[in-house]
Amino acid sequence: MKARVFIPLMLFLGALMPLMGASGEKPLVVTTIAPLEGIVSDAFGDSVEVVYLIPPGADPHEYQLTASQIELLRRADVIVTTGGHLPVEKRIAELKKEGTITGEVLFLEDYRENGFRYLGEHWYNDKDNPHGIWLDPKNALAMAKATEKALEREDPLRAELYAMEYRSFEERVKAIVDSYRALMEENRSAVIQTPANQYAVEWLGIRAVASIKPEEEVPAIGIDDLVSTAENADMIVYATDSPGQLKDAARELALKSGKPLAEITVFWGGRPYTEILIENSAAVVKALSGKTPTEKPGATTDATRYALVSLVVGVVLGTALGVVLKK
Repeated sequence: MKARVFIPLMLFLGALMPLMGASGEKPLVVTTIAPLEGIVSDAFGDSVEVVYLIPPGADPHEYQLTASQIELLRRADVIVTTGGHLPVEKRIAELKKEGTITGEVLFLEDYRENGFRYLGEHWYNDKDNPHGIWLDPKNALAMAKATEKALEREDPLRAELYAMEYRSFEERVKAIVDSYRALMEENRSAVIQTPANQYAVEWLGIRAVASIKPEEEVPAIGIDDLVSTAENADMIVYATDSPGQLKDAARELALKSGKPLAEITVFWGGRPYTEILIENSAAVVKALSGKTPTEKPGATTDATRYALVSLVVGVVLGTALGVVLKK
């Protein structure tokens, strides 16, 4: 009699266990910078809790962890870095090695397993460019995929949910990529403001031939020294969130060379990755059509922003926009 009761009870509890696990707390994902939070939030939505460490406006190459942030990292299930080169990320690696951090920490090798790539700085000895890597949609997908795998290891009961969320993100990103690539002509080139801008244009087939500020530790090049290079390029690219002096330099170069200016966003907080991808790509397309943006990204409502993009790129973007808005 007891056996007949015990077996159905165990079967009932076994069926209930996934539901019990799924009702627990969401995994905590900590990213080192805000744009990575935009990728993870866009990819996994409400299935995870996401926070970032370095506030927008702070220099990521100088920022140091606070005591409260170290405590946050102790509670994190997954930590997403830009690859490991920032001082904060090197400190995270130390904390992981000594056992202070127990969650999964994702570094460059994790992303490379999923298709991540460094671009070579053509203007600076072809060294690997670690700046702005997230602006390349291929890299964004690689980082999101590595995050999915880490979430599945940390929370296997929700593995199918994370896989489904990632697939939706991948479909949306690829639809945007295919739509914008279809609009591009071959053999385009640009002078960029900083190395980070390279990742916003080269996936479109636009080669960055020079940078106003070649590298983090290198002074900016004089505008007059870049005019001839810019005259042989198709456009100038600069970031709306860059220092005023560098923005003025990009505008002056565009004026002196007679080339159109594309304004993109490199660092942001609180906005989905796909939204930034669309805006940056639309700005590049507008510049190559001979028109430059008259309004900063983020200054319009969502409805106005998507209407503007669709006017810029035409019917070919309908699929991508429809998928993004559906999300």
